Amino acid sequence: MKKIEAIIKPFKLDEVREALHEVGVTGLTVTEVKGFGRQKGHTELYRGAEYVVDFLPKIKIEIVVAEANMESAIEAIVKAARTGKIGDGKIFVTTVEQVVRIRTGETNESAI
Repeated sequence: MKKIEAIIKPFKLDEVREALHEVGVTGLTVTEVKGFGRQKGHTELYRGAEYVVDFLPKIKIEIVVAEANMESAIEAIVKAARTGKIGDGKIFVTTVEQVVRIRTGETNESAI
């Protein structure tokens, strides 16, 4: 099993969620986060004063999938989240050793 964490632009969340649903991903966790990559923030003007915004609002999506479904899930995220501009985000994939569904006690792939 693999855990896929995707950092995306906030306005792309609905498109990514729908794309994942189409490839069979049934559950996901969404967190509002802040950060920056190569774009290193930006400057804004507020009441005549310029200030630097170091951390930009992002969305982190976490899903756990069987290895057989990993590539299709990654492709769905990339296709739905891409704008072609800086700050589109990143995807991180890690191995999950065990999953337990608390309610039923099911483990591993039957629990995801």
